Amino acid sequence: MVATAESCTGGMVAVALTDVAGSSAVVERGFVTYSNAAKTEMLGVCPATLAAHGAVSEEVAREMAEGALSHSRAQLAVAITGIAGPGGSEFKPEGRVCFGLARTGFATHTETREFGAPGRAEVRRLSRDHALTLLLAALRKGAQP
Repeated sequence: MVATAESCTGGMVAVALTDVAGSSAVVERGFVTYSNAAKTEMLGVCPATLAAHGAVSEEVAREMAEGALSHSRAQLAVAITGIAGPGGSEFKPEGRVCFGLARTGFATHTETREFGAPGRAEVRRLSRDHALTLLLAALRKGAQP
């Protein structure tokens, strides 16, 4: 079973998964945790992690993915947190998106992608597609990407 924990994509990964007929056999649940409070309350992301690293960080993506596993019956979870735009800062530019992939019995994988500033919709689309690629790779390998 799969769970999603999404911030900047707002549920787009869960939508893509559930667009497939029969997906109820593999999709356990999705968490849309756009605010820091939601990340803490729904996924158990530590407030200290948010304070130290900010919401757009691999550390938070890791805790989101692991929280999705621990707050569901899933064995595989993907998490996304990023800056879709417009905006950003010198330190966290538009298009920076952090991913977490947690799987029961395996080390959690995290990574950051820099999609640039192609616009909000495109950053969100690219993030969704990358998360789906991470899930597929994990399933094909039987482990992390």
